[in-house]
Amino acid sequence: MLAIVVAALGCAFWLDPFVHSWVLEHQSRPAKIFMRNVSRFGDWQEHVVLGLVLASLAWWRGNKRWTRVFLSMLMACAIAGAAARVIKITTGRARPSVKAEETWNGPRLSDKFHAFPSGHTAASTAFFGVLFFASWRIGLACLPIPLLIAASRIYLGAHYLSDAFFATMLGFLVAYLVAHWLLAEIRNPGRDS
Repeated sequence: MLAIVVAALGCAFWLDPFVHSWVLEHQSRPAKIFMRNVSRFGDWQEHVVLGLVLASLAWWRGNKRWTRVFLSMLMACAIAGAAARVIKITTGRARPSVKAEETWNGPRLSDKFHAFPSGHTAASTAFFGVLFFASWRIGLACLPIPLLIAASRIYLGAHYLSDAFFATMLGFLVAYLVAHWLLAEIRNPGRDS
């Protein structure tokens, strides 16, 4: 599985210039406005508000299982977002819109060099990934949301394809670990600790 992910990431890096060129050639004003709104409403703050509202509703209704699922989604979102932030500051990859001689610049604090990975995509994938591991039917229906967010980040020139792909893998890894750790009791209610 790891070999497949590494090979797919290598393909994403190889496709970066082609995808970036295609996006630049096929932009339209209505699509740009739509994608800007997707990015705006797909940031971590909106995920946190949604998670808190859902957790509060589940808690108010006395549903411990779903309260735990929604809180786990929030935790995964925070962990993936923090991990993506550390990686992007450390790698210093220039965004597609930045004209730089070097694409990879090492540690940088400037947002212009925070392309790899996409924080929006990592946080959203982790958030909905936990839902997928808790209830695959509901989660599968929600997985197009982080994919649309990833597409919006690429379309707006904030990230390359490889940034979004790596962020998706990071988000799923975090979601899996959080779900495995925090939702084990839900999946195996009769298991002794």
